[in-house]
Amino acid sequence: MTEHLLDVRGLRTWFETPKGTVKAVDGVDLTLERGEILGLVGESGSGKSITGFSLLGLVDAPGKIVEGEIRFLGEDLRAASHRRLRALRGNRIAMIFQDPMMTLNPVLRIGTQMIETVQAHERVSKAEARARARDALGMVGIPHPEERIDAYPHEFSGGMRQRVAIAIALLHRPDLIIADEPTTALDVTIQSQILSEVQTLTRDLGMGMIWISHDLGVVGQLAQKVAVMYAGRIVERGSVDEVLDRPRHPYTRGLLDSLPMENDRGQPLRQIPGNAPPPLGRPEGCPFRPRCARATDACLEEPAETGSAARAWRCFHPLDQIGASA
Repeated sequence: MTEHLLDVRGLRTWFETPKGTVKAVDGVDLTLERGEILGLVGESGSGKSITGFSLLGLVDAPGKIVEGEIRFLGEDLRAASHRRLRALRGNRIAMIFQDPMMTLNPVLRIGTQMIETVQAHERVSKAEARARARDALGMVGIPHPEERIDAYPHEFSGGMRQRVAIAIALLHRPDLIIADEPTTALDVTIQSQILSEVQTLTRDLGMGMIWISHDLGVVGQLAQKVAVMYAGRIVERGSVDEVLDRPRHPYTRGLLDSLPMENDRGQPLRQIPGNAPPPLGRPEGCPFRPRCARATDACLEEPAETGSAARAWRCFHPLDQIGASA
């Protein structure tokens, strides 16, 4: 069998609080191959970002991975030492944050930060590290990289700062990039440019990428596969075309129906009734049950995943027809 770039099985990341246990990630399975982009989508609080942080071992107390396997090119990351994880982060596995200033130090020149990043993982000269940094800036579409490498972060626009953050993530040609809503704060023109560049880089460099987003429109444009999260669980997964054109879970259908392009001009936007359950107040059984028009007494039990390795959902009453209403 071919080894997956990333193979996650039964991942559970919980937070112990004085009021109880918050099951932020509660049994997540994911696989990713080289050259592939997986979109991880869902409402705020669904567990997307915590999933990404868990993969990198960046969950701070009181959070803890309590169960599951995380295998990167066959290596068990849960069994890896802190030193080994530090060696992997930024080198073989990189992360791009929503706010580029989480990556960039405002008082250091861009070049200084990028050179330090290179030399943190490899013994190369400062001149060679600078050349790699300059090339990475050019790769993500920053004009005149030889000059801009000496600028400070405040001298870049928001879109350009995000490009710098992506360039830093690419410095070591990582095998895996986890991108946590990196274009959310950008205008649509810059967002479209960055999405196009990310697709090209992923394909040309043979990287795998997990693109975390609440925007199904962006994921539909960018990814090959999609996993829909709700209340800490993946409720539907499959290829982008299958999931977005023929959703089986009512929650996925609700997300699609709420997109402006799916609504008639001049009519109120359709939306999913109610709110996502609070972290400490999740209902028994299917967590989407209180908001679902298809719910029955069967939904008082937790639905098992149905389908195949490539296409699956968690629902007792899945949608059968294209365009069926949630």
